[in-house]
Amino acid sequence: QVLLIDSGGGLVQAGGSLRLSCAASGRTFTIYNMGWFRQAPGKEREFVAAISWKVGITDSADSVKGRFTISRDNAENTMYLQMNSLKPEDTAVYYCAARTYATLNFRRQDEYSYWGQGTQVTVSS
Repeated sequence: QVLLIDSGGGLVQAGGSLRLSCAASGRTFTIYNMGWFRQAPGKEREFVAAISWKVGITDSADSVKGRFTISRDNAENTMYLQMNSLKPEDTAVYYCAARTYATLNFRRQDEYSYWGQGTQVTVSS
């Protein structure tokens, strides 16, 4: 089992920044990659960004490219999402997730076995 605790959300004005964290514990040696997903009110949950745990290969949605940066600290078993130039449309609950097997597609939600509880990000205009 892998336990994920995500944090760092809050209220910020448009153009501002936030950094989300996701701390992993338990059988962290089984993690192949981790990712961030978000769900806005009335919308389906969508992919934001992901990173492979050992090599650090990243993938991110077009909507956040150039503004959000995903990273990880293997020693601390923690993943981060640095969010800059935030827009009101970034408002959502952000979830971190972990997958324990290798695939070529980081974006498939159904392939992630472990999920954090979610952290709210609200961007005011």
